[in-house]
Amino acid sequence: MPVILFSMVAHEYAHGYAALRQGDPTAYQLGRLTWNPIKHIDPLMTIVMPVMTYFFGSFIFGGAKPVPVVPRNYRNYRRGDIIVSMAGIVVNLGLYVVAALLLLLFGLLGRAVPALTDTLAILQVMMVMGVQFNLMLAMFNLLPLPPLDGSHVMKYLLPPAWALRYQQLGMYGILILLFLMGTGIGRGLLSTWLYPVFFIANKTFTVLQPFFLQSEFTELFFR
Repeated sequence: MPVILFSMVAHEYAHGYAALRQGDPTAYQLGRLTWNPIKHIDPLMTIVMPVMTYFFGSFIFGGAKPVPVVPRNYRNYRRGDIIVSMAGIVVNLGLYVVAALLLLLFGLLGRAVPALTDTLAILQVMMVMGVQFNLMLAMFNLLPLPPLDGSHVMKYLLPPAWALRYQQLGMYGILILLFLMGTGIGRGLLSTWLYPVFFIANKTFTVLQPFFLQSEFTELFFR
């Protein structure tokens, strides 16, 4: 949970910081440009939705409270909109790299100091979750479905009239996602879209496998 919560907070913080750099101080003024996780928790999306989808669905779905931005404040509307929307995804990809490097570092440290093996093995499991979740968060937000981040790029690839109607889908975005996760065809489409997550994560773990530490905790976790 600490890894998942930190990753979601980092994603939202990145949106707010990018917006501030592009000329929009809204998130900063409302106190959302902070690492305090309490400020980013949404009762429905952060608590209720993950619990419901865990017990009733095949995907665990949830998120942090979206950071408020006012795009008309951007110095360059189009460039600012794309930068702010992609900032969270870039940060999650960066956290994937950090988690993979820490996984390696903990393995090397455990070999050098065997007394720390059990503790470092737990930290390695946390980094395994960090690799998987940050890749998942990045790829999921790239879905070209309003209001997800990928839609802010897709709309500029469409003719103006189509782009307007496309953005109006945002009112039903959450319902569409729940429909996709609740139907066989939808789950198949999501699995295909998320295939790069599983491919990259598996390749990463294959490379780092020699550095995984063995302990009773990790054996129980990976069983």
